[in-house]
Parts: sequence; structure tokens; C-alpha cells
Amino acid sequence: MPRTLAAALAFTALTALGAIPAVAAAQTAPAAITKSYKTPRNHWGQPDLSGNWTNATITPLERDPKLGDRLVLTEEEARTLEGANAKLNEDGAKPTDPKLKVTDLPYECGRGFKGVDCGYNNFWVDPGTKIIRLNGQPRSSVIVEPKNGRMPPMTKEAMARVQARLGNARVGNFDGPERRPLGERCIMSFGSSAGPPMLPSLYNNNYSIIQNGDEVMIQVEMVHDSRIIRLNAQHDPSGIRKWMGDSVGRWEGDTLVVDTINLRAEQGLRGAGGETLKVTERFTRISPTQILYQFELNDPGAYTAPVKGEVALNATKGPIYEYACHEGNYALPGILAGAREEEKKGREMEGNRGEVKEEGAGGR
Repeated sequence: MPRTLAAALAFTALTALGAIPAVAAAQTAPAAITKSYKTPRNHWGQPDLSGNWTNATITPLERDPKLGDRLVLTEEEARTLEGANAKLNEDGAKPTDPKLKVTDLPYECGRGFKGVDCGYNNFWVDPGTKIIRLNGQPRSSVIVEPKNGRMPPMTKEAMARVQARLGNARVGNFDGPERRPLGERCIMSFGSSAGPPMLPSLYNNNYSIIQNGDEVMIQVEMVHDSRIIRLNAQHDPSGIRKWMGDSVGRWEGDTLVVDTINLRAEQGLRGAGGETLKVTERFTRISPTQILYQFELNDPGAYTAPVKGEVALNATKGPIYEYACHEGNYALPGILAGAREEEKKGREMEGNRGEVKEEGAGGR
């Protein structure tokens, strides 16, 4: 079965079942999940979050509009989506006929890849195989508020700001390295893997959490970022802006609450970012093998309403390996050199005046 057909079947099955009622819920109260579970303590008496975790999932960031306000899927819907994803992986693992030319291959090859992007085939991606399940409930989206599971509308000022930054009639997206996404330049993780908020992406969805009495460090596999969360500290002055922002944490019972401000504007999530952005995260260990990760995104300068979301961090085996982004990476000079060749021929590269997209951020 072609990849595109498998994806279509998943969409058809989900929309056909869309009328089946399921329990709706707002952001989860951790105590309602943990019940009799007692969170272990570390050497410093803190709730122990240490270990290796993954947020890999096929649950999208935004909900299918046909599901309306339904946050929770039925088990039948979840199994249908997981089955279609398994079929997609099965098809993607099949060898390609060496006699085929590039022009013989499908233009759309699944997971949003089209055209030349199909060279980044299924072997190289690992977004996960399961729907997010919290308290036994399969989720239709990472976003839980707004109730429709969608990003709220942007303000007019933010839309103009993003348009000016991403491209216009005078500056092209292939004119220099500064116009390319941060992940492509090996500066930051693709999408919002490192965060905040820390969201699942196309692959490398692994994290290692290490604690001491004064700090919590989260090592991110994607592009090998490391977040340092200072406990019970004061935020730096607003003039100091860091990649991943300035994160200060505190313990509220069994939950680590992290407030992040002073992010760089280039790192904002889908237009959010800059002086008005604040991200609040909550980490609560709800079982021996799962952490409930919750986030709230507040940016009145970019969006007309706050955004709340929930992800399951599931325990995973093995160490976090180095993501050697620059080793043997000829993509960026190749992209820019290709643009110069097109200019010599009197034409621009496709999409030169359009939006620069982060890898893995499109539909996730």
C-alpha cells in the first residue's frame, strides 16, 4: 500500500468515527492520575525525575478540526491511527526499485514530505508509534486549551512581524545562512524539541534529566541541546536573552514548576517569541515509567489567547547519544550554492520568497 494511501485511510477512519462521543477534559490535575502512587525522592529530598525519557508520539500538536472540542479519542480511533502508522512504516521499509528514476517516485511520500524532500525517507525518521495516553485516555492533540486543540489566531502586529522576518519582496530565504532555520544551521533543535515548550518532532525525541540541589539539567538528544533550570533563583535582566530562555524552577509538592522568559525572538513557537513571551512548564512523575509534562504558553504580543498542552514523557532505555550536527553536514553550503547557480540562470529557487519552515514543525 502506498504511503499516501495509508495516511488517507487513517484520516478517513478517524473522521468517520468523529461522531463517537468521548470524555472531554481540560488540563489534567496530576493528583487525579497519581492517586496512591508515591513519587520517589532523591538524595536532596526532591521528587526524583532523573533518568532517560521520550516524548515520541504520533499525536499531533494541533487537533484535526473535524474532532471539534474532543480531546479524548475512543480506543477504536486510537488503534486505527496506530495501525495506519504501522502500515506507513512497513511500506517505508520496503526497498526502492533501483531502476526507478527520481521522476518516477511519488511527489508526496507521507508525513508531509513532498518533492525533493522525499529524499529524507522513512528510514531516517522516528516520530513514534503510539498515541499519547494519560490516565488511560488516548489524546487527539497535544494542545488541550483552547478547547478546539488549535493554536489561537495571531495578532495583526505579530503577523506583520513574522512576515518581515521570514521574507518579503527584497530579501530571499536563500540569500544567506541567517535566513535559514536554526536547526539547519545546527544552532538549536528542529521544531521545538529543546523548547520550551519541549515538543515531539520527526526523530531523536529523547531526553536525559539530571538533578542536584540547585539545578535541573535536561539534555536534549536533538542537536545536543542542554537546558539548565536554576532552582529558587532570580531571573536574569531582560537584556540578557539566551537560546531556550532563562528558566527558573521551584518545587510545588511533587511537581517541578518552571517559568521561562527572555527567549530570543528567533526561537519562538509559530510566531510567539520576544519580550512578551512566558512559558510555564510542569513536570510531575505520575508512575514509575511516566512523567506528565504540561506547558502553558502566554504571549499577548503574538497570540490572542494562552495555549496549554500536555505530553507524556515515557521511560526509555539506553544513553542519549551525541547529535553531531556539523559532522559531514554539507547541506547548508549546498543549499546556498544551489541558490547561486539558480540566480546565474536568471531564476530563483522555489519558495525563495515564501516561509522558512523548521523541520518537524509543519504538522506536529
